Amino acid sequence: MTILCVASFEKGHAFLRSAKALGWRVLLLTSKSLEGAPWPREAIDETFYIPDKDKEWRREDVILGVSYLARRHRLDRIVALDDYDVETAAALREHLRVPGMGDTTARYFRDKLAMRLRAKEAGIPVPEFVPVIHYPDLEEYMARVPGPWLLKPRFEASALGIRKVHRPEELWPALDQLGDKQSFYVFERFVPGEVFHVDSLVNDRAVIFAVACRYGAPPMQVAHGGGIFSSRVLEYDSDDARKLLHANACVLSAMGHVRGASHTEFIRSDDGTFHFLETSARVGGANIAELVETASNVNLWAEWARVEILGEDYRLPEVRRDYAGLLVSLARQEWPDQSVFADPEVVMRIPKRYHVALIWRSPSADRVVELQRQYIERVQRDFHASAPLPAKATE
Repeated sequence: MTILCVASFEKGHAFLRSAKALGWRVLLLTSKSLEGAPWPREAIDETFYIPDKDKEWRREDVILGVSYLARRHRLDRIVALDDYDVETAAALREHLRVPGMGDTTARYFRDKLAMRLRAKEAGIPVPEFVPVIHYPDLEEYMARVPGPWLLKPRFEASALGIRKVHRPEELWPALDQLGDKQSFYVFERFVPGEVFHVDSLVNDRAVIFAVACRYGAPPMQVAHGGGIFSSRVLEYDSDDARKLLHANACVLSAMGHVRGASHTEFIRSDDGTFHFLETSARVGGANIAELVETASNVNLWAEWARVEILGEDYRLPEVRRDYAGLLVSLARQEWPDQSVFADPEVVMRIPKRYHVALIWRSPSADRVVELQRQYIERVQRDFHASAPLPAKATE
């Protein structure tokens, strides 16, 4: 049996190793610019490269290339390892008639407008929104829904490309700048509040594992205003955790997720309502997979491969119910000395140029919260780079 893994970014090492350990032939399709990346080559039978000089793959070229290699490889599964590869993998499955998520379902996990419409149809609370298509609809929306609002790219990941709009007269120049690309955006009400994420494994349309976490500062605030990225696992039996797990199951059912991993985000408004923000058919980035594994003993990448391959025969490993926290920050120092974070709860110091990145674990949720507070203060004082770093610093 052969699995083709599509990855325009270097990630998913544990997925590749897990698929290989199950006895499958593992093929990797990735960008030519990643030819020298430290892929786990012992777990990959063959690697195929797509030219990416324009930073984007041409869909037709990918379909032609994969169809050519399918002449000598029977492709039993095709998996997208990154958010940007979900549509490419779906198009390949449709073209080659390989089982798995097709074009229509993939749209719900990539297109912020499609997922909002689907959630609204299912009765899931979402911030009020309008497509950036018919101008009279935009005018009526801004007259009815008080600002500020967010102008969001429909197909970007995380907080990339989001623009905050405070007054109606700010929107039209922004749309003029976008030109013919403006229909690729959605316009929605800005809901202030705390942001949460739920990371899941799905098998046969059922959520078989999920962990609810709360971000420190909202990711959009960190991405656009600087700051320190952090997250922590919520108390398992808390009211917030129960509500989030229920909401997450409703979202994934509405979107039609059949099998694999997912990262879903919610925001809690002032009245306590959890509003759906976005979902995905992949493992969360920014070391969230390591956070989940530290708390639960479940490696989302490895178990996703097992779910994909074993199907109804899959069984979860033993799940631990510890608590864990995560912090990632740009640093002024090229290689900051992270050994100063010497508490016994620290289980991971992730080395990366111009970054501080820590993960800690405790059986006590209160201890994780206290360490999060301490570490944010210390990183802010001793390491954090408040001004943008040179481009080479973040390569």
